[in-house]
Amino acid sequence: MKKLKTLSKAAAPRQRQANRGGGGADFQKTATELAAAGRAFYARGWALGTSGNFSAVISRQPLRLAITSTGLDKGTLTPAQFLEIGQSNEVLRGRDRPSAEALLHLTVVRELSAGAVLHTHSVWSTVLSGSHAANGGIALEGYEMLKGLEGVRTHKHREWLPILENSQDMTELATRVSTTLRDNRGIHGFLLREHGLYTWGSDLQEARRHVEILEFLMEVLVRAGAGTR
Repeated sequence: MKKLKTLSKAAAPRQRQANRGGGGADFQKTATELAAAGRAFYARGWALGTSGNFSAVISRQPLRLAITSTGLDKGTLTPAQFLEIGQSNEVLRGRDRPSAEALLHLTVVRELSAGAVLHTHSVWSTVLSGSHAANGGIALEGYEMLKGLEGVRTHKHREWLPILENSQDMTELATRVSTTLRDNRGIHGFLLREHGLYTWGSDLQEARRHVEILEFLMEVLVRAGAGTR
């Protein structure tokens, strides 16, 4: 019995450490909505297997995000698989590890005051980000669907999707993402080369709409032959 009590006392600090986030109701609601978005993206072929990651802000002061933990099957994503992280990528709620790309989510939120950041990994974004990498990005213009992007009022709009070289050094990549966002004000997303799309919105609903619009337009380009090298 004494041994059991000792183990219980030793485990208690870890439990408190893993669940020191605030706003439990807000976190659960946001995690539920993010899980539903992830399953929908899987169904569309935009986040197959363990690809993609999704986050949304649950607090600005201090900064807190609900975000997918690493290595999850997006087709069976549940609210229980989300973590709460702080501004330094520390886990405040949950027991798993955040995605390695959590630093990119935090960077987008800080630079743009975004309310949600969504990363998909479709065939279309993978193909285009490889075939157009030498140009530094790809232009989307002349399509009526562009008006689904926040602030766009005409099909004549020219949307620039920068393409960044992928890296496993997330600190270095986050720095390049920050520079890209500062140098390309007004964009709605960017691509990682032969990897996938990052987009965002003032809230999760807007971010989901941006995923749908940009994925549609990238599919149109590939089907029209723009994916050939």
